[in-house]
Amino acid sequence: MEHFGFIGFGLIGGSIARALKKNFPACRITAYNRHIEVLEQAKADGIVDVVLQEIGPAFSDCDLIFLCAPVETNNENLLRVKPYLGANTVLTDVGSVKTPIHQAAAKAGLEGRFIGGHPMAGSERIGYAAAKDSLLQNAYYILTPTEQIPQKTVEEMRDILSALGALPLILSYEEHDRIVAGISHLPHVVAASLVNLVRTADQGSGMMKQVAAGGFKDITRIASSSPEMWEQICLTNGENIKELLDLYIRSLEQARELIDRKEGDRIYSFFDEARTYRNSFVGSASGPILRHFDLTVDIADEPGALAAIATLLALASISIKNIGILHNREYLGGDLRVEFYDEESKEKAAALLTARGYEVHRRAE
Repeated sequence: MEHFGFIGFGLIGGSIARALKKNFPACRITAYNRHIEVLEQAKADGIVDVVLQEIGPAFSDCDLIFLCAPVETNNENLLRVKPYLGANTVLTDVGSVKTPIHQAAAKAGLEGRFIGGHPMAGSERIGYAAAKDSLLQNAYYILTPTEQIPQKTVEEMRDILSALGALPLILSYEEHDRIVAGISHLPHVVAASLVNLVRTADQGSGMMKQVAAGGFKDITRIASSSPEMWEQICLTNGENIKELLDLYIRSLEQARELIDRKEGDRIYSFFDEARTYRNSFVGSASGPILRHFDLTVDIADEPGALAAIATLLALASISIKNIGILHNREYLGGDLRVEFYDEESKEKAAALLTARGYEVHRRAE
């Protein structure tokens, strides 16, 4: 594949395009975006070769087209680009919910040339201006190919993503949507509901908000995410979210019964089982309700990059509690997570790394 098309050119689309140009300098990129000034800037940056003012015949020469608009818009764009697809053009998308786009591809008769995609990387910033060629490095990139797509095509796309530094995983689109409902979508619903509960219960004195500490802030951090985005996710992956939400409500009712009956041993088991399972996660150093003193840092995917940061901090006598690459950065900036023992060490490290030219990200509080 040498000619890539983009419909939508924000953070994800722009980052994929930048990574393609960096790793495949001879490739051609044709792009359409609703705001053409974004593409004009990308062309000036040497990222986009052909700027389009509409979805049309220019896409027919593309080997692979990325649909990079919001989920509901991708469905529309799939139909808009269909008449202009070349004989061997393959379509993919970058949406966080896969069922709607797969249904749209099937309805349009495009199952033989569609591979769903979900790069599990992101940033607190949005738009092409925040795009960077390293965004996909060491991040999971889930592919949900249709049964009709040739295996050779899937392997070719896997090879491209691996060359960009991503970690491709193959799932069915049904499995993908149920997985993300559990590890991403339901937690956002829970975090938002917990914040709203405290907001309602705290009316009057406001003391809950005043004394809210690390534990509450840590488990509700994701409630600060875009409400527009989560409205669309709940509308497009509602069945999976509802199924898991019902199970969660049932588990809360069981916990309530244990507390009501003062069953100490079972209450202990409730927390102990959760702690054991949570601590088994890759890269986990402690339970989720404990306060973390951590930063995420952008680093280049090259030998010695991680060691350079560890050495820099060691020379400054800053102790590191834990350090590791993040594979799922969908709601966090940076691809290297560094955890410290206290707030003072974290802030000292942030100042040092920033002064040395590293881009440092903090958790939203």
